[in-house]
Amino acid sequence: MLAKVISSAVIGIDAYLVEVEVDIARGLPTFTTVGLPEAAVKESKERVKSAISNSGYTFPDDRITVNLAPANIKKEGTGFDLPIALGILTAERLIPQKLANEYIIMGELSLDGRVKPVNGGLPMAMAARKAGYHGIMVPHDNRQEASVVDSIKVYPVKTLSQVVDFLRGFEQIEPVKADLQKLFDSQSQYDNDFSEVMGQEHVKRAMEIAAAGGHNLLMIGAPGSGKTMIAKRLPTILPALTFEEAIETTKVFSVMGLLQKDRALVTKRPFRSPHHTISDAGLIGGGHIPRPGEVSLAHNGVLFLDELSEYKKHVLEVLRQPLEDLKVTISRAKSTITYPSSFMLVAAMNPCPCGYFSDPKHECRCTFHQIQRYRSKISGPLLDRIDLHVDVPAVPYRELKGVVHTESSESIRQRVAAARSIQSRRFGQMRFYCNAQMNSRLIKRHCRINDACHDLLEAAIDKLGLSARAHSRVLKIARTIADIEGMTELKQQHIAEAVQYRNLDRGSLA
Repeated sequence: MLAKVISSAVIGIDAYLVEVEVDIARGLPTFTTVGLPEAAVKESKERVKSAISNSGYTFPDDRITVNLAPANIKKEGTGFDLPIALGILTAERLIPQKLANEYIIMGELSLDGRVKPVNGGLPMAMAARKAGYHGIMVPHDNRQEASVVDSIKVYPVKTLSQVVDFLRGFEQIEPVKADLQKLFDSQSQYDNDFSEVMGQEHVKRAMEIAAAGGHNLLMIGAPGSGKTMIAKRLPTILPALTFEEAIETTKVFSVMGLLQKDRALVTKRPFRSPHHTISDAGLIGGGHIPRPGEVSLAHNGVLFLDELSEYKKHVLEVLRQPLEDLKVTISRAKSTITYPSSFMLVAAMNPCPCGYFSDPKHECRCTFHQIQRYRSKISGPLLDRIDLHVDVPAVPYRELKGVVHTESSESIRQRVAAARSIQSRRFGQMRFYCNAQMNSRLIKRHCRINDACHDLLEAAIDKLGLSARAHSRVLKIARTIADIEGMTELKQQHIAEAVQYRNLDRGSLA
């Protein structure tokens, strides 16, 4: 007897449908799975056999062949356990074939018949909706993430017997639906706030400009000056995630299995801070079975690299493609997978190995060659992709006392959101969404300056020793500063402030 159950699997962060075909024929008892199954899929036969028997059903002592179509794509994961078990019971005529084909079904089975969660519930629900199916059956722990997809019914299941009784009409399962507004409201609060940062007003100003224009930022300062503290508060001033951005971000966390059980959606911008011992595969993604890396987990959020000079040089170099293309392409012999990686890079480093170069209160004990070797790990092409360079000096004690009122994240975020709104109208339907992504053509169109600004910029390049590559960076930063002030025309003060954020170009750390 032949039966078919529809399931789903994930490639990258997108899902595709898989037809689970089960054929039971007379012969010696065997259980064969074909269709390029990996090890976890092949092991499903033991879980399926025990789950069916322990749920009170009879496992057939015949020749069982399971085909996972399309057969030219490698199948991985444990989500095929439940559809295989249902396919066997359908082939045994315990479940009507017509009803078994009305739903997309996924889930891992325990030996006692319980349905365990799987990775990728959200993209699988989106694939089911796109294919026009009536509903989708997901493990109970995956119900939250799948329920954010509209126009499809999501049925949470806990046991194999519950699914069988539902398909036979003996039991009802109530579909679940997420309250999106409640989700965004309940997770909109942050534990950190910029009002907690004493002093460093110029650094907070740079953070505001970076957030408003989507610019990458590098902080250089002595140990304990507050670089990490300030970086962790950057997400609190970024604009709120849109629903589309939340879906994209949640898909990455879903396929990695990092989505919390009680969270249906990632509604806060991610903040990822990997340790400097991370490998290039851990940062960019990859592996024998390709998985997203930290740059994809930071999609629509912030990637913070503390102690930038401590990272291996070849690890930092692989950042160049995602910073430029906003995506990561991982190629293997049998497949090519693309992951999104639109993130803000924020990095922090000491000016020298001891950390006290140019510090007026501490003596630097590093030699010239030690300092040069320390900074040489950060290549010119990588620095070229970082718009703002900011010095972070030690905070005086009088500012640490906290007598002076400091601005909250909420008030800063309002200005950032207003600036982003201006940029959204400026770029319209283009693939650009912030000033940092402007190419040379858009810079010429939107960053026109008068003669006085030309003279100031020329003086900055010629007299301060700014590099040629800093020219476009200065114009983009100036455009963002003008947007924060709500001005359409670039002024001299915008150019002058933008020049101050190009420390490394004018050789202040040489």
